Amino acid sequence: MSTDESNDEAQKGQRFPATHWTDIMASRGEGSAAAGEALNRLCTSYWYPIYAYIRRKGHSDADAKDIAQGFFHHVLERNLLGSADRTKGKFRSFLLGALNYFLANLYEFERAQKRGGGAVLISLDDKTGEERYALEPVDDLSPEKLFERRWALDLHDQAILHLREDYCRQGKEQLFQHLKPFLIDQTDPGDYANVARALDMSPGAVTTASSRLRSRYGEFINAEIARTVASPEEIPSERRYICEMLCLANASSDPRR
Repeated sequence: MSTDESNDEAQKGQRFPATHWTDIMASRGEGSAAAGEALNRLCTSYWYPIYAYIRRKGHSDADAKDIAQGFFHHVLERNLLGSADRTKGKFRSFLLGALNYFLANLYEFERAQKRGGGAVLISLDDKTGEERYALEPVDDLSPEKLFERRWALDLHDQAILHLREDYCRQGKEQLFQHLKPFLIDQTDPGDYANVARALDMSPGAVTTASSRLRSRYGEFINAEIARTVASPEEIPSERRYICEMLCLANASSDPRR
């Protein structure tokens, strides 16, 4: 392999990091420390979209938390991740299908879990789920669409977190805070002028900095998407779908009361 080919492979590896499918493969190593860590990462990544889905199905906060814990226990006990096939669709679709089956047979699964003793797989803050759910917009989204929206928003939040850390490492936290709204809000020249005055920059420099911020955000959102799909080829369509979900979330701005 030539040096250029080696560099291309290295760059591809940077663009396409360890995925949730990688974690699934690791979680199949029953009893190993790596398996436990992999399963915990998966639970942490998906617990709130799952919790929100269960709430939208009509369950209370306490019941939704218990059901979510029961579902994760069910996933582990039945080794459902062992049947997950990355060639047959997105991981979140597989997970939602398994959750619907669990909910449809909830009574039987709860009885089996009580007989087996059950186990708490992920520690959930008593208030976190309810507080987050209280901030969900008032709308008529189906549980499935709410799950998808929460998945997209959580992925977006992770990209923003990494973007902020990147700017902080460069000593540009103030610039990031002023430009962050431009990532999702509609802007006009007056907005750039206001930031220019606040940061003692020219409007042209702010425009350039904003463009760079969007570009860097694109890199981070692609990296987050790469963790959830089977191949890099799926990233563009997923990014378009995430944009649709973010637009849907922005269109529903009234918080729950």
